[in-house]
Amino acid sequence: MIPKSHPRYKSLKTRKLLERGVRDGITSLNGLIAHGRGEAFDYLLGEKTHDFARKAIKAAAAMLLLAKRPVISVNGNTAMLVPKELVLLAKLLGAPLEVNLFHTSYERLQKIKKHLEQHGGKNILLPSKRCRIAHLDSPRKYVNPDGIFKADVVFVPLEDGDRAEALIKNGKNVITVDLNPLSRTSQKATVTIVDNIARVMPLLITAVRNLKNDDARKVHAISKIDNKKYLLKALKEITLHVK
Repeated sequence: MIPKSHPRYKSLKTRKLLERGVRDGITSLNGLIAHGRGEAFDYLLGEKTHDFARKAIKAAAAMLLLAKRPVISVNGNTAMLVPKELVLLAKLLGAPLEVNLFHTSYERLQKIKKHLEQHGGKNILLPSKRCRIAHLDSPRKYVNPDGIFKADVVFVPLEDGDRAEALIKNGKNVITVDLNPLSRTSQKATVTIVDNIARVMPLLITAVRNLKNDDARKVHAISKIDNKKYLLKALKEITLHVK
């Protein structure tokens, strides 16, 4: 039992959640490494949501709402950390959730699908060996023909860089959540939210709700997208925090 008075309470609770994910066959051991790397950057960002992240969240919400075929990609870490939020976002957007893994297996795909369904997810899409995106050689090249393959906007939180780059080359807009502003994912994405996924999802859901029936504000938010600016401000914040 982790006492709520512990200064690292939220961080330790997250770690325990991912540990359980490994035991349940949802999160991979490599996912733990990736989380630790992100957590280090979160320390440097002061473990809070900054203005540059809020602007990126608003832009992401507008882009998802204006998309013709938005798709939300889910990996093991996101499935464990924010399953309810992913399901709610999918419902608000009328977008499918599609499981896509680097360290993949039939068993793990099915476990993540079941986990999302237990949190209210419907019609969860899985990759097909008969359908793949170009410019990618890892197992993540396999996608669902009715999901990522046809998508114009793909939300890929906690992504690996090669697929983000490949999706862009396939003519798709990519929205990502990445605590490392220097990662290839951050650098290649259309919109990068430099923040912790646990803080981002409630804010993104609120932004979608606020913009849903306001076309003028959606278009305005899209016109203000400047991903390089978001990343530079994140780097500046890290530098200031270190000082």
